Amino acid sequence: MDTQISLPFIYDFDRALDRLSGDPLNSVDVTNRILRIPMDEGNVITVKATGTKDEPSFILSGALNKNQIQKINEILHFNDSLDEISAHFANTDLATIFQEHEGTPLIRSFSLYGTLMRSIIHQQLNMSFANTLSLRFVEAFGSETDGVLRYPSPEIVANLEVETLREMQFSSRKAEYMIGLSQAIAEGSLELESLRQMDDDEVTAKLTAYRGVGPWTAQGFLMFGLGRPNLFPIADIGLQNALKILWKLEKKPTKEEIIARFPHWTPYLSYAALYLWRSIE
Repeated sequence: MDTQISLPFIYDFDRALDRLSGDPLNSVDVTNRILRIPMDEGNVITVKATGTKDEPSFILSGALNKNQIQKINEILHFNDSLDEISAHFANTDLATIFQEHEGTPLIRSFSLYGTLMRSIIHQQLNMSFANTLSLRFVEAFGSETDGVLRYPSPEIVANLEVETLREMQFSSRKAEYMIGLSQAIAEGSLELESLRQMDDDEVTAKLTAYRGVGPWTAQGFLMFGLGRPNLFPIADIGLQNALKILWKLEKKPTKEEIIARFPHWTPYLSYAALYLWRSIE
């Protein structure tokens, strides 16, 4: 049974699809404005845009129950207006990029475990090779439903040998991180769903206790896994370059220069980061 959804606020699904299409693991059809999302229960939900940026509407197909529809609403930011966020930045130094990318939502990752695996894979690699490794990893150990890929379970990765991943061009250290974190999740010492109930600092402390998870990875998990609105990965080179261009500097801004703007961007630092990334992508 199809479900029709209309949003009473500006929402730019096309820009969201454009960003999602940069990850080969996402099932995106930019031309037909379709996103297919693998659910934990094993089914795939298809989201098709039928409206416009100013009058957004969608048809959801394949949902098993109301809980899955609610999860899609949370993942895609359907349940919370973006208008207040745009208004917040209207009188800041980020006003121009918020006008340009008005209505671009912060899309959550489809899998908390996948968010961590992706972050570890992408550490210190260029985007192209990181995407290649991610695809190899999921094609080898994950699964596919109706052409949509999904990350493997932690239990599968927990039982891999480091050498198995080394043969796929993962570094030994990266392989150790992925296997070790998967073992903690499979054994229950790290319960990802319970992190939803913790504040940002508690989540960061919990995750960074594990090898391979530093502040950058924890912040990415908070932003894209849990959808937290007020995170800014200050060490991210892309964000530094975006601000260098926006502020017309000769060199990248310092940590202190960036932090000085936080009072103006709070409580939506995550959106400041998202729109700055979009400005250079």
